[in-house]
Amino acid sequence: MQESDRAGLLFALAGFCTLSIGDAIIKGMAGEWPAPAMAATRYVVGTFVLAVLMVRHHGLSSLKPPRSGLQWMRGIAISCSAVGMFLAVWVMPLSEATSIFFTQPIITAVLAMLFLGERAKLGTWLATLAASIGVFIVLRPTFETAGWGVLLPLVGATGMSVAIILNRKVHGRASVLSMQYWMSVTAMVFLILATAAGHYSGVEGFTMHWPDWTIIARCAFIGCSATLAQWLIYMGTARAGAGTIAPMTYGQLLMAVALGAIFFGDFPDAVALLGAAIIIGAGLFLWWQTRVRTQEPVPRR
Repeated sequence: MQESDRAGLLFALAGFCTLSIGDAIIKGMAGEWPAPAMAATRYVVGTFVLAVLMVRHHGLSSLKPPRSGLQWMRGIAISCSAVGMFLAVWVMPLSEATSIFFTQPIITAVLAMLFLGERAKLGTWLATLAASIGVFIVLRPTFETAGWGVLLPLVGATGMSVAIILNRKVHGRASVLSMQYWMSVTAMVFLILATAAGHYSGVEGFTMHWPDWTIIARCAFIGCSATLAQWLIYMGTARAGAGTIAPMTYGQLLMAVALGAIFFGDFPDAVALLGAAIIIGAGLFLWWQTRVRTQEPVPRR
């Protein structure tokens, strides 16, 4: 393995593990403030950090809002993903919520077939079936306590998958930094509106109140840590390639299991671990198939 690949893997692993730290902090704030408000605060901070970087690299004129409808849809999709996971880690163990979220590669592959016209592969359908079985196994011991809330990680995974599909559609239209900034701006605006709608709806748990300063501080920290995580993942991708670093995403699950056990006493039982192993196996199988296809020699005419 080349030195750049090793460095890329370490960057990516650090980035994915950092994402789990943010999820653990969110779980510790369960019920203290509405989830859309927390997510909005996270994106306000993230947008500010990205705006500073944009001005530094592309000038002040680069901060103009995007005109493309697809750019706005990317932000809405990532917003739904964020709120889904914020609520998910509140109602179920961190490790189980993260396990179900890792159906995202499978959902992305299916959406790519439906909306990008990618050819349906037998391996994709087998991985989808296996991941579905894994999800049901993880949900079985949790459904009695969390109810339909166990589906929230799937909302988060689907939102992320839609964002990834849209990323492919707009690929090459701007720099990576610009794309990340525009998505963050859109998510911030959408989540602020969602926070206001939740407050005026009168639904319990969504009514706004002035929070303790520590809540704002923790949301700000989540925003900074998530932005740092995305930068680390980007650096890993740049050094080693997206296909090489893909398995490092499961470091996020291992970190979630450790943090859940240490800080919340959430020790996954054998059934949940079995389901998580099946989901991970399906994702790795899909990654392996993709790598094999991309490495196949092109036949000469």
